[in-house]
Amino acid sequence: MASAKAEQVLRLARELGVLRPRDLAPYDIPRAYLARLMAEGRLERAGRGLYTLPDADLTERHSFAEAAKRVPHGVICLLSALRFHELTTQAPFEVWLALDPRARRPHLDAPPLHIVRFSGQALSDGVEEHQVEGVAVRVYTPAKTVADCFKYRNKIGLDVALEALRETWRARRATMDDLWHFADVCHVATVMRPYLESLVFWEESA
Repeated sequence: MASAKAEQVLRLARELGVLRPRDLAPYDIPRAYLARLMAEGRLERAGRGLYTLPDADLTERHSFAEAAKRVPHGVICLLSALRFHELTTQAPFEVWLALDPRARRPHLDAPPLHIVRFSGQALSDGVEEHQVEGVAVRVYTPAKTVADCFKYRNKIGLDVALEALRETWRARRATMDDLWHFADVCHVATVMRPYLESLVFWEESA
């Protein structure tokens, strides 16, 4: 029976990618099996309360999977969303995560988080779900992220917002309608207007 439960833990780790102690509860598996399997070298600790198989294929997006596991109601945003979509040269050491203003601030030792408070449509619109290492990761679309960058230009820099817009448009990751929609949602249409119009002018002149 003990070995059967151990094998079930390993199977869960394979299926989920990143395993948490609470993932064992529905199967009535004691958490002691995690320590036992670690001692045997069959599991590794990926972070506090996070476990993976030793040969797990951990990608550069591993920190996104960790953040999603620990804060499932958060949404990857701003610099981290740009990195996720490969639309920036920035490589933030923190995971930028959008939360509802009423949500409790998570206290994690890893991964480091940069919490931003969004509300209403700015929180709920433009969310995609991607699978990273077997974990469902919620992240804003490129168009929504561009609008967020303009909204937070004083924090991250206008140059970052402009780079995001150029790369998104160059890679055809969003339509002009998408960009205008999220400019309205994030209340930055006036700010973005000259840059969006210049994109249209450039394309028509090309």
